[in-house]
Amino acid sequence: MTSATTTPHSTAMERDARVINAREKKIAPGEIAIGVIIGRTSEFFDFFVYAIASCIVFPAHVFPYLTPLAGTLWSFAIFALAFMTRPIGSFLFMAIDRAYGRGVKLTIALFLLGGSTAAIAFLPGYDTIGHWSAVLLALFRGGQGVALGGTWDGLASLLSLNAPRNKRGWYAMMPQLGAPIALLVASGLFSFFLSTLSRADFLDWGWRYPFFVAFAINVVALFARLRIVVTHEFERLFHARELQPSPVMETIRSDGRNIVIGAFAPLASFALFHMVTVFPLSWIALYTRQPLERFLGIEMIGACVGILAVIVSGFVADQVGRRTLLGWSAAGIAIFSVAAPLLLNGGDLSEVAFMVLGFMLLGLSFGQSSGVVASNFSTSTRYTGSALTSDLAWLVGAGFAPLVALALSVTFGLAASGVYLLSGAIVTAVALFINKELAGKDR
Repeated sequence: MTSATTTPHSTAMERDARVINAREKKIAPGEIAIGVIIGRTSEFFDFFVYAIASCIVFPAHVFPYLTPLAGTLWSFAIFALAFMTRPIGSFLFMAIDRAYGRGVKLTIALFLLGGSTAAIAFLPGYDTIGHWSAVLLALFRGGQGVALGGTWDGLASLLSLNAPRNKRGWYAMMPQLGAPIALLVASGLFSFFLSTLSRADFLDWGWRYPFFVAFAINVVALFARLRIVVTHEFERLFHARELQPSPVMETIRSDGRNIVIGAFAPLASFALFHMVTVFPLSWIALYTRQPLERFLGIEMIGACVGILAVIVSGFVADQVGRRTLLGWSAAGIAIFSVAAPLLLNGGDLSEVAFMVLGFMLLGLSFGQSSGVVASNFSTSTRYTGSALTSDLAWLVGAGFAPLVALALSVTFGLAASGVYLLSGAIVTAVALFINKELAGKDR
């Protein structure tokens, strides 16, 4: 099969990607890395646009009949739906992958993701359609989760499989760059509209524009990823069963233990992920009179720190091992969990310190959170097993984090959010200790 060959189930965009590959003959590893970063950035941008709106838009737009706190808690409950439906998407789209090919799966999944996100931009508020506004929001959020389950393309595994033995940490961090890059752009967009529009105009129409941007980014990301998945190297790995989708239930039966351990190993990182992005924004919106655009600016600074820390994680992991770095990062997160509530509630400079320190730790830990997964699976289950591990990790470690952290903080004080973060660090330490196979493969 040549890269220009079409398949019975190939999409038009996939055929275009094959034509480009045939003309340019070969795609360099750096281009694969760029495709991975673009793909992850598009997914995380959808995520952050929704997350920011959950803090500063939906409580007033969808739940104006509730107190600001109750509206935010309900927004966070709907926020968690995407993580609950994501495994359903993996189950569904793995079947599509086996039957119709990776290109068809990615095309459907990314258009569903972009369509669900863009649909939120047209969401009528409670004043227009009453409680149906919340129902539609939940429906669109669930659609985002199903779509995310189908966006797994194996590109991160391809990078890992092709990485030199002494560069595995470097290649493992590349997909993770998408998160801080996406946060930087999403926070910048919302900050711009908040600072240039009146509160009424922002809640009426200004907040909708970032959701339109998300759809456009998804289209660009789709072509960037299709261009990679139809390369000779990717097809060779696919046919060698190193990146072949296996039946979900069969994978769970054969590798259930690895899936569970792999999901809990980065729990501290995933819990911290929301503790420095979504939760503090909700706290600032509810309990301070600070301009929201100012705090979003602080988050942008944190995102820049996070980008640098993710890159550093690649160098450090190649020196000391990924498992070791995750363990030390968990210890750092445990220490940070004690200081975090004091910093978040300590004034302007303390808030900056909270974000900078938090994103330093997040970048170091999150930068390697996916790099310890693929090597645990056999070649026949690596593709599906890695996808299921990612789904479970996000569900357990991140899906309910903003809701739980806010509920605990309101009930028991802000220090309770630190205890919640500490529990994630402890679980990570236990998972790394139990996973003996990982200990032998971390270099």
